[in-house]
Amino acid sequence: MKLTRREFLNISTAAAVVCAATLLPVEKAAAAQQTMAAQELLEQAYLYAFPLVLMDATRKVSTNTETPNDTRAPINQFIHAKKLADAASRAVVTPNVDTIYTQAFLDVSAEPMLYGVPQTDRFFNVQVLDAWTNTVTVLEAPGLYAITRSDWQGKLPEGVQRINVPTNMVWTIARIVLSGQEDLPNVRAIQDRMQLMPLSAYQIDSWTAPAGKYDPAYNFVPVQHVLAMCAEDFFTTANHLMEANPPSEADAPMLQKLAALHVGPNETFEKKALGFAGTLRWKLMLLQLKDKLKTEAENYAQQMGQWIYYGDPIGDFGTAYTYRAMVALMGLGANTTDIAIYPKTDVDSTGTVLTGKKTYTLHIEADPPTLEKGFWSVTAYGENDFLIENPIDRYCVNDRSGLHRNPDGSIDITLSKEAPADTTNWLPVGEGDFHLFLRIYKPDAAALTDWQPPVVRTN
Repeated sequence: MKLTRREFLNISTAAAVVCAATLLPVEKAAAAQQTMAAQELLEQAYLYAFPLVLMDATRKVSTNTETPNDTRAPINQFIHAKKLADAASRAVVTPNVDTIYTQAFLDVSAEPMLYGVPQTDRFFNVQVLDAWTNTVTVLEAPGLYAITRSDWQGKLPEGVQRINVPTNMVWTIARIVLSGQEDLPNVRAIQDRMQLMPLSAYQIDSWTAPAGKYDPAYNFVPVQHVLAMCAEDFFTTANHLMEANPPSEADAPMLQKLAALHVGPNETFEKKALGFAGTLRWKLMLLQLKDKLKTEAENYAQQMGQWIYYGDPIGDFGTAYTYRAMVALMGLGANTTDIAIYPKTDVDSTGTVLTGKKTYTLHIEADPPTLEKGFWSVTAYGENDFLIENPIDRYCVNDRSGLHRNPDGSIDITLSKEAPADTTNWLPVGEGDFHLFLRIYKPDAAALTDWQPPVVRTN
């Protein structure tokens, strides 16, 4: 987002008016403090509501279809991906390319949704998130589960396990690990055995999922759409969503503060709540948002060699609102650390920013330690946090890639724009700046302390 010359002049003029006003020094100081307090409250309101609004935007895009396909499905129906994400994937930033996804956005306002988890021979789990991006639970054991509002009162069929969710909107993300394209039929067979139906349809053989609706207005990239919203649209949307997806009890102190802006369930936001030069301050806030979030999220960063990953309370955020917003912005749907960690680096071993103008070697001394059915991968992303287009459609390397190993068992990966003579261990990175994510699923936390993380060296 860029400010026009007129907008910058308006900011300067507003500042000049305040400075030129015939106020006493004490009054000037009070006015300055009042402006700073208003800006701080605006930022707190935005960061608090951002994950909720982004989740809703993602829902609108993901359910914007009349019938299910491999990228969208109506509400309460499966989106069975038929292939791995690629450079054209834009629904979620930093998409995973190790697993095939089966997603579903659920509305449990009327009744529970029954979710059937099949028996599998591989890594398979179902992350259940509430509307605020908190992980409610992760389903791994085979069985039939009832995903329901926490306050729902009713009787479930025998053997059905109840999963309480505090919001009407629910996002389920099933991840099924894939071992190459030849493994796709096996993954699809697992998807075919998954079940999803409303409680009222249980044991009704003739039940058919209803058709959805398509609206061209919902053809957008969710994160870009939310970042482009004006204050009125953003907070009006947030207030409406909070009525059906109530804040937690722990949010009460924050909501008391935000009431001054008329932000919260059953509130009606008005532009005048932004105060003096509010629209311009809103735009400045958005310009500074990403850097601000990165700076404040450093409190949760864990160092792993030249890599950094974000630790607890990721995926179950509590009142860590700034952290929750940062994770939503950088990678909506992050798991808790017992399920996966996502170390990232955007520099080489000397601390220099990674760029496609150079060639690097990623040296993996030993495979990341994982528990049973765990796995690891390294994925490259461009500055926009999406996968990098390349001539061989390779976006990651992993423990199933058939990589050449050195005599000592270590692995050397070439990171470059141009292909090397032998492309077996090549990870294309394009020509611009890029960063890497090292995903470790089912990490062995105890063994990680003695493990030597990979190193990126400039050739």
